[in-house]
Amino acid sequence: DEYQWKGPFYFIQGADPQFGLMKAWAVGDTNNGDDEWGEEIKLAEQAVQAINKLNPKPKFFVLCGDLIHGMPGTQWRKDQERDLKNVLKDTHQDIPLVFVSGNHDIGNTPTRETIEHYCSNWGDDYFSFWVGGVFFLVLNSQLYFDCSKCPELKQAQDVWLSEQLAIAEQQKCKHIIVFQHIPLFLRKPDEDHDYFNLEKSVRQELMEKFHKAGVKAVFSGHYHRNAGGSYEGLEMVVSSAIGCQLGEDTHGLRVVIVTDEKIAHQYYSLDELSSQGIGQELLAMLGEHN
Repeated sequence: DEYQWKGPFYFIQGADPQFGLMKAWAVGDTNNGDDEWGEEIKLAEQAVQAINKLNPKPKFFVLCGDLIHGMPGTQWRKDQERDLKNVLKDTHQDIPLVFVSGNHDIGNTPTRETIEHYCSNWGDDYFSFWVGGVFFLVLNSQLYFDCSKCPELKQAQDVWLSEQLAIAEQQKCKHIIVFQHIPLFLRKPDEDHDYFNLEKSVRQELMEKFHKAGVKAVFSGHYHRNAGGSYEGLEMVVSSAIGCQLGEDTHGLRVVIVTDEKIAHQYYSLDELSSQGIGQELLAMLGEHN
């Protein structure tokens, strides 16, 4: 049923609730300073409450990685995971949750063990799903960042991705949309590689693959600021964090409208979304076809 286009819909994208980073960042110890996350709990609760109030309801709520701050094997990780799950279980039952793995969830250099731990807690590290004729792909971007300890897992994801893009082509889907934690790039496709984007040759290969398959947009987090750009008609959308801000943006969520022709989106602060909901312009895009 979900292979068929049924008219415009929308979903909510969030990123980096990252329980523990605000304290760690404030004290200047990002390795051991994450022993409090009360502020993040409040922000995540505000995000869930804002989403629950929206009418019509979003088709799903995707969290683009760094669910918690504690790296694999660190002291507060279990407690952070437990507290985030407690907040998220209040999400309205009609709004499915989609999880994307980030570097803090599986480690900067993931291993088979850290990925298995993530999967047992949050679900698969890469998968695909359909909503109303639109094909969504969730990727484990850490395997593109540093797969030195599990090269066979990156290879498996690569094979799977090629198969999925072939399926999308056969099914004649309306749009293809990708979710991953680390952006391909922040502003320009040929920018230098650093911590916040993918290495140039890996990036180029992915961009080409996506472009050839007709992927419309890639949504990510990781940067804790809003950013983005485009490559040959492929839009790279970087959303700031629900949790700790590293720039001038506010704690927020992105509303993404999917219409017949395009994918439109707007970032809202949690306060805006809580008090006003979705703006008229975006609502009109949903309503004009219904």
